[in-house]
Amino acid sequence: MNTAIKPKDRDVILQALAAGVVPRLGLRHIQVGRAPEVGALVKDIDRITGNGSAIRFIIGEYGAGKTFFLHLTRLIAMEKKCVTMHADLAPDRRIHATGGQARGLYAEAIRNMATRTKPDGGALASIVERFITDCIKEAGQRGITADAVTEQRLASLQEQASGYDYVAVLSAYRKGSEEDNEALKASALRWLRGEFPTKTDARNALGVRNIIDDHEVYDAFKALAAFIKLAGYAGTLIMFDEMVNLYKLQSSQARNQNYEQILRIVNDTLQGNVQNLGFVFGGTPEFLMDTRRGLYSYQALQSRLAENAFAKNGLVDLSGPVVRLPSLTPEDLLVLLSNIRGVFAHGDPAKNLVPDEALPMYMDHCNKRIGDAYFRTPRNTIKAFIHFLNVLEQNPATNWKELLGHVDVAVDTDGADDTEIADAPEPVAAQPVNGAQPQPAQDGNDELTSLRL
Repeated sequence: MNTAIKPKDRDVILQALAAGVVPRLGLRHIQVGRAPEVGALVKDIDRITGNGSAIRFIIGEYGAGKTFFLHLTRLIAMEKKCVTMHADLAPDRRIHATGGQARGLYAEAIRNMATRTKPDGGALASIVERFITDCIKEAGQRGITADAVTEQRLASLQEQASGYDYVAVLSAYRKGSEEDNEALKASALRWLRGEFPTKTDARNALGVRNIIDDHEVYDAFKALAAFIKLAGYAGTLIMFDEMVNLYKLQSSQARNQNYEQILRIVNDTLQGNVQNLGFVFGGTPEFLMDTRRGLYSYQALQSRLAENAFAKNGLVDLSGPVVRLPSLTPEDLLVLLSNIRGVFAHGDPAKNLVPDEALPMYMDHCNKRIGDAYFRTPRNTIKAFIHFLNVLEQNPATNWKELLGHVDVAVDTDGADDTEIADAPEPVAAQPVNGAQPQPAQDGNDELTSLRL
């Protein structure tokens, strides 16, 4: 690595990797391998920016680099003038719910909304401001009112679910901007972020009859993506990680209702019912393939997500919705360790803390401790390597060969548990989606899954 690295980028990269999480900055300094998979996602982004749609399920083991891959894809999308949103699923955040969990997922994704000029999130206000500013500018050029231009630009948005409410909210923001009414602008942004708790509050503040609630979350994402396109951006990419939290739901009814919502998203994107919108889901093999609790327990999803039967014995097919994230090869990991060493040295090879021979010796040490898991799920291998270099950096007189024998590397089991998420029974029976038949509960005796001998 001969590229100089900014101190801020260096600190962010090393602090994040040392904690076992993905850094928000400087991914280009450490990215290695997986070129075909990255290329497939780049094609998806090109399809989104070309008035199409896309959906991907990124499947990999814990610690295999799913989150890193998703962040890299997000950065590529922003470079192609897309707006990105991302959120991790959790017990209080899921795709379908009746107790506010779906709205919680929507609100988290909106908070993380990012553009190329605001890569750290919080981009909603700037997107709305850009749209309103363009409307006012066009109104001056055409000699008509800004209200008329706003209505003309948003005419196509009225075809979306809750489209009339979006038009009313955005018009309210424009009115607040013209009158320097910050309270009105803040109320409009609150509505777009899904923060109004009741319809009465929204009607009093903005004159609209509806709010973004659990049942309208997916429709709200579609309407927002349509508005983002009207605001001058190339498209929208929405990324949900930690999908295994749906697999862990104790209630089979709650799981199936979430899977029905995923089926709706799959159908819309694969059939071309949405434009300039893409979804990327990150999950484990169990989340996808478990026929009792995973996506494959829902027959309609299993048929749509089934992988190419010819792609075996080293053959791959990246045209389908499922992308299995391959393990890094030992050669890839060697390059990655070299890159991390370069980050420590600020990109100056003369400041490397260890020589080239130390890298294969470290990998051999890891192999003896945890076997081939050191490159299949490399998170703990990387964490230990950074701790190794931290000690060398802060103790210059230390002999790296002597220290190497004391480096402890453990098998990565972070998150790899079967802890279930309790969920109250949903009051309404699941309804068929897009012609699919309701799926029978695969595990009616779910209480037995918590039995331990």
